[in-house]
Amino acid sequence: MFVDEVEIEVSAGDGGRGAMSFRREKFVPRGGPDGGDGGHGGSVYAVASPHVNTLVQYRFHPLHRAERGRHGQGAKRSGATGKDLELDVPIGTLVFAKDLAREGDDAHEDKARRDDAAHERKGGKAHGEEMADEPQRPDTPVRPSADTSDPDWVLVADLTEPGQRTLIAKGGRGGLGNAHFATSTNRAPRKSQPGLPGEVKTVRLHLKLLADVGLVGFPNAGKSTLISRISAARPKIADYPFTTLTPNLGVVTMSGDRSFVVADVPGLIEGAHEGHGLGDRFLKHLERTKVLIHVIDVSGMSAREPEADLDVLRHELSRFNEDLANKPQLVAANKIDALTDESSIAPLEARAKALGLPFFRISAVTGAGLDRLLEAAWPLIRAAREDSVEVSPNLA
Repeated sequence: MFVDEVEIEVSAGDGGRGAMSFRREKFVPRGGPDGGDGGHGGSVYAVASPHVNTLVQYRFHPLHRAERGRHGQGAKRSGATGKDLELDVPIGTLVFAKDLAREGDDAHEDKARRDDAAHERKGGKAHGEEMADEPQRPDTPVRPSADTSDPDWVLVADLTEPGQRTLIAKGGRGGLGNAHFATSTNRAPRKSQPGLPGEVKTVRLHLKLLADVGLVGFPNAGKSTLISRISAARPKIADYPFTTLTPNLGVVTMSGDRSFVVADVPGLIEGAHEGHGLGDRFLKHLERTKVLIHVIDVSGMSAREPEADLDVLRHELSRFNEDLANKPQLVAANKIDALTDESSIAPLEARAKALGLPFFRISAVTGAGLDRLLEAAWPLIRAAREDSVEVSPNLA
């Protein structure tokens, strides 16, 4: 089951409570305070793993909580720090979270007000007076919004490298024991700090596959057959539309130790941006690609005009994302082995030349023309890789 979008809730561990204790030992008068500190709560991290390729494990398990810190004890024994929780996600996952700089502050203030009210009912001082020395949780830094239409969600990280790790929810700080509050004028402090609560966040995980080449075409245009021919991928292949329901990845190996990753996404039809067919939601998996190949059925069995198919595909790409439509593109006239009229290809070839797109005649079944297509795609892939290295912020 392929799942590329989930929403989960993560809770970092609460900090442990500091201990209020005094040393009591024979022959040691006025032993003094010896309350230990509470342990810090565990944090929640997202880690890009090459061993997972879908987010399905989070669809049925949406709640994740890190371990809390243990409470401090006497004899200046500090509580154990809670274990961090690492969530393995596929490479290419984008992590979004609520604007927690605002949400976290509101939750913390509400809790403080409740604690003050409860403490005052017992005849004690307000929280701010009694815990004047208590450390305050720093504000979560506000990152630029990743979705301008929904400013409450911000992009936390884009995990594109194996082992890349990002903090999602920070564990609460452990409270200080009363041993920390001893002074020359207050040698027996009866004050300790409670642990701070860990962050609780609602997180959205969006998977965008990492591929160099994307195959775009109408249903039953031969995209799955093509990827199975040029790589070791074995997608489902049948003679009916919408056989491919989830994206497929394959690694293409060429001579001279050259290789690249190709992605096959479910077929597009006219009006996909309006939800027709399977819609255009799978096109997000092509946003990271460097080159697009339009696979056009020219056998005549579809009863559509091949040049019209090309225009529809380009239109759907532009409606989804203008940047996607501006990527380097190739046109592959597929199923020439089943072609009955050679002249039917001419309008498609003329349309491709008018758009300035390289044109190739191929057969995914027999393998005719595939070498020329792959060799034409390689220079575009190599140029895009070199450009991405030059602008990489990691190479400062």
